[in-house]
Amino acid sequence: MFLLKFASHLLSALLDPEKAPPKERVAVSQEKRGLFFFVRGSAAGRSQSQVEGVSYLMKHSYLFAISLIAGGALSATAQAPAAAAATAAAVPAAATAPAGPPKVAVIAFQTAVSQTNEFQRNFADLQKKFDPKRQQIKTLSDEIDSLTKQLQAQGDKLSDTERASRAKAIDDKKKQLQRTGEDAQNDFQQEMQQTFAGVASKVDELLNSYAPEHGYTLVLDGGQQEAAVVLYATPNTDITKAIIDAYNVKSGVPAPVAPPPSAPAPATKTPPGK
Repeated sequence: MFLLKFASHLLSALLDPEKAPPKERVAVSQEKRGLFFFVRGSAAGRSQSQVEGVSYLMKHSYLFAISLIAGGALSATAQAPAAAAATAAAVPAAATAPAGPPKVAVIAFQTAVSQTNEFQRNFADLQKKFDPKRQQIKTLSDEIDSLTKQLQAQGDKLSDTERASRAKAIDDKKKQLQRTGEDAQNDFQQEMQQTFAGVASKVDELLNSYAPEHGYTLVLDGGQQEAAVVLYATPNTDITKAIIDAYNVKSGVPAPVAPPPSAPAPATKTPPGK
């Protein structure tokens, strides 16, 4: 009975953190912090390696843990029909917990989201959207480099006034480059967060239906995080690829088409007699 009250209280704290006592409050942040950085002065950055450090809510892990605890409490109170009926009415979700020993799975949630066809497509579209801004930054950076080299090469031949004028022009362009780059990075990061969050919420929804359908009582996020949640798990408990495949089927988004490989440069033939 104590476990059931604890599970019910923990579920209430998770769904409404502000009502929980300070020591038992579950911090459920609605902010998905994407750490995708706008590449200054370069058109590179279209590979999956850019998709790193994106954090998302782990509410699915907590909900399944609560379901497991509440399910054990219900089994312990099965001999009290009246109390069990009242408990089942108060916590209907716990009544659906599968009987038998717990079945645990792990998932690298960030990886699952970022490797779906839908996210790959949306990420490529976002990169294309920011290509003009990236090219603008590269052009300005190249111009600053060129003016700096000219000033260094001709500095001793210029008057003090001309040298100071050119130096000020370079400094103004550097400030412009910094402002433009920061604005572009902030815009890109904000849209990247929205892109990730849009797909992540749907992957999370699929996970919460996939797990009970396959008999899982607990799903933990085993991806890279600041504080490790899973220290060890056997490969057969990892459902990351299964979730990716299931989501791709549900979304109907085809896999992105890889760009054709560059044609090799023609071999140079040496004329006869040389």
